[in-house]
Amino acid sequence: MKDFYDFNLKEHNTFGIDVKCRRFIEFESVDELLQIVNSLTDADKPLLVLGGGSNMLFTADYEGTVLHSAIKGHVAVQTDEGIMLRCGSGEVWDDIVSLCVSNRMYGAENLSLIPGDVGASAVQNIGAYGAEAKDIILKVEAVDLQTGKMCEFTNEECEYAYRKSKFKGEWRNRFVITYVTYKLSEVFCPCLDYGNIRAELEKRNIKVPTAEQLRNVIIDIRNEKLPDPKVEGNAGSFFMNPVVPKAKYEELVAWFGNVPHYSVDDNNEKIPAGWMIDQCGWKGKSLGKAGVHSRQALVLVNRGGAEGKDIVALCDAIKRDVKDKFGIDIVPEVNII
Repeated sequence: MKDFYDFNLKEHNTFGIDVKCRRFIEFESVDELLQIVNSLTDADKPLLVLGGGSNMLFTADYEGTVLHSAIKGHVAVQTDEGIMLRCGSGEVWDDIVSLCVSNRMYGAENLSLIPGDVGASAVQNIGAYGAEAKDIILKVEAVDLQTGKMCEFTNEECEYAYRKSKFKGEWRNRFVITYVTYKLSEVFCPCLDYGNIRAELEKRNIKVPTAEQLRNVIIDIRNEKLPDPKVEGNAGSFFMNPVVPKAKYEELVAWFGNVPHYSVDDNNEKIPAGWMIDQCGWKGKSLGKAGVHSRQALVLVNRGGAEGKDIVALCDAIKRDVKDKFGIDIVPEVNII
């Protein structure tokens, strides 16, 4: 266990915002977490559960206690229904994806190279290239900060939706996730119909990819589009892609011609927020020390020395322009603290 006061969080948020928290506690086991929870007092509030900080934007010092999981380990169990992989919440998510692909446990490969920890996958319902964490999450284990009791939740109880869960909403900072169990398959069924996956496979003359080939293609696509947080601070996709009624989509087509979209169902279409931001002229532009990435307009970056308020100011300016041009509200995916 690690317990620090007046702790700098710059290395614990991928935007690289230079802020501190009053207290920082890192635990390596459920027993340590239970000990911590039973010792917390009102002086430690408010509490913040922080993983890898890859989806967090701090706008000021945090005047409370940050709880950080360093629970490691993973165990795979073969069952008649598939492979159940139980992972510690402090494991790096992409390390787990790599482990799955290398050991013929399939279902996570499209989520390759998403930054963050295992615990965050269950909070954020991370997703990319036609897949979401909810597709493979079987159950989530956690400790209730209000009661100090260990809890277990099914996929359904977490109420997953696009980049949402009860952990991100109603249960925010109430539960500390300790383990996540994923249900994986021995049979590889590639998901190739999102973005430019098929085009990239064709460039490599790959007609029927293996899981390793699909993972490598997705990693290469992400590296091409997204900046390295160690070089230019960012939190990946800053905004969620809005879902609009089909009538609104058809209205946009009438105004702007060819509009990229992904059909959600018979009545709704998902419009790429990055495309709209690009159409508003923001790609590659800056507002003070905050900017929009030159290759992916969905990504806001710290140009160097930016504060959280600088990123928020850029976010607000972009939201206004998108609303004015398209009549659509875009919402941050990043948690703003």
